[in-house]
Amino acid sequence: MTAPEPLLQVRGLVKAYHDRTVLAGVDLDVAEHEVVVLIGASGSGKSTLLRCIDLLEEIDDGRILLGGRDISDPRIDAEQARQAIGMVFQSFNLFPHMTALGNVALAPRVVHGRSRAEAEQRAHDLLARVGLESMANAYPDKLSGGQQQRVAIARALAYEPKLLLLDEITSALDPELVGEVLTLVGELATAGATIMMATHEMAFARDVADTVCFLDGGQIVESGSAADVLDSPRGERTQRFLQRFTAGR
Repeated sequence: MTAPEPLLQVRGLVKAYHDRTVLAGVDLDVAEHEVVVLIGASGSGKSTLLRCIDLLEEIDDGRILLGGRDISDPRIDAEQARQAIGMVFQSFNLFPHMTALGNVALAPRVVHGRSRAEAEQRAHDLLARVGLESMANAYPDKLSGGQQQRVAIARALAYEPKLLLLDEITSALDPELVGEVLTLVGELATAGATIMMATHEMAFARDVADTVCFLDGGQIVESGSAADVLDSPRGERTQRFLQRFTAGR
């Protein structure tokens, strides 16, 4: 039988800022229900890659296909294409004047055109899924960092995305709050979500990733299973990064 087409296909992706090349010809496939973890030093291109896939950055060359559709084609409606992608950033980016319920209900109302009652029921369901149904009427300033990040994940899920992009979502959290967010991501992965995630949490990557990609200098220089890349890296650059990372932790 022919293998199914990857949900996401990135081909020859190039992105530069002025005279600095940040992504230098990235090729990447993500299958449906796969968890792909991006690792690498700060400035290696992880966040830029995620932002390009979410069409938040205009690419200089290459193609990005989602479900076989070239979403990098400048003729397409980027806002419409972005509806198939959920993205969660390092900072929570919740609307401070809205409750947790209001933040999560916004997308079903504005994007999917649901009634207020339908949108709020969807939001209640999602907040329950992330363990925060009891905090539905709380404003962001009354939530811990971990709770705010879980609300941000619920808000991304409200788009009913085919692909979930997570950009260093625990880096702004106090250490004791990291676990609750990673537990949620692990549950989403187990439930079959398609996830592409940049992180420095190597133990978590080892547990949940189907594929780990090491970026260096704007290129994916090594990829494979978590066991292969994290425990038995082939490339010298990967080995040096993991040694420095281990020493720094």
